[in-house]
Amino acid sequence: MQVRALKPSPSRAWISDLSSAIRARQKLAYGLAIMAFALALAARFALVDILAQGFPYLTFFPAVILTAFFCGTGAGILCAVLSGLAAWYFFIPLQWSFTINGQGALALAFYVVIVSVDIALIHYMHTASARLRAEQQVIHGLYSQQNTMFQELQHRVANNIQFIASLLMLQQLKLPDDSEASRALEEARSRLESISRIHRRLHDPADADQPVAHHLHLLTSDLLEATGLSQVSCTISAEPLNFDLSRLTTLSMLVAEVVTNSLKHAFEGEQRGLISISLQRLDAQRLLLRIADNGKGMPRHFNPRTSQRLGFRIINGLAEQLGGEALYSNDNGTVIEVEFAA
Repeated sequence: MQVRALKPSPSRAWISDLSSAIRARQKLAYGLAIMAFALALAARFALVDILAQGFPYLTFFPAVILTAFFCGTGAGILCAVLSGLAAWYFFIPLQWSFTINGQGALALAFYVVIVSVDIALIHYMHTASARLRAEQQVIHGLYSQQNTMFQELQHRVANNIQFIASLLMLQQLKLPDDSEASRALEEARSRLESISRIHRRLHDPADADQPVAHHLHLLTSDLLEATGLSQVSCTISAEPLNFDLSRLTTLSMLVAEVVTNSLKHAFEGEQRGLISISLQRLDAQRLLLRIADNGKGMPRHFNPRTSQRLGFRIINGLAEQLGGEALYSNDNGTVIEVEFAA
């Protein structure tokens, strides 16, 4: 399972960074507050003939809100106080005087309430945003630590599997090469090494988001390299699908078992071999995995579904884990198909 942090849009991140940078520099913040007040006052004088005696605070509200947001609470309060005094002196009757009547006092009280609420809301918004960023940093640190520990755990698991395979090889060396016990240990060691390679590949962070075809290509390349059969090649044809780790592990082990069986038993001598793997979508609900080789095929009366051979039992079991059934046939070689849910 991949975990991704939710990131704000570039525009929102830019605005937030700009606001934080300004609020961190008090002189700049208060300077911008005075500048915003001056621009709002100039704009209000420019509209004096249009608005007459109405709307004394029309241009001051945006200045206070923007100042509080970008420059901080203190700068917002400064801009609000200067704007309130200027509106009172210049635009509330009696103009050019701090004398005030009842209607003017009501307008002034309305202004005080509105800007107080706006500044308080913006202040708490910044406080909550800062707390959220701090919590996100803690979560990111914990996630990084957990991810590192998980990768180390997977690395140790793969090493332990490889260690067991090495122990089996040492035991095999004590037995006659042609004995049944030696062959059994060889098969067990080969499967463990295959599992170890799959484990390392699937838990590599560099390949975490790669499609299924990418993982199958790496897997078959490893198997061909391990056997050293230079005359055998493998082709991969798969739709751009992504599986979760559990399902991808099951699919990889199934393909590894089938390909390993083909490499061991399908080709004779220096025969040029080809193993074709395809993963296609049958419809919106079903997928078809098809693995075919151009080898000698299976004996006529051989039934892999009832065979007690370990390899076929593993293939059948892994196909059932995918929610499907392994179907076997001969078509210029051995063909194995597994249809399972998408």
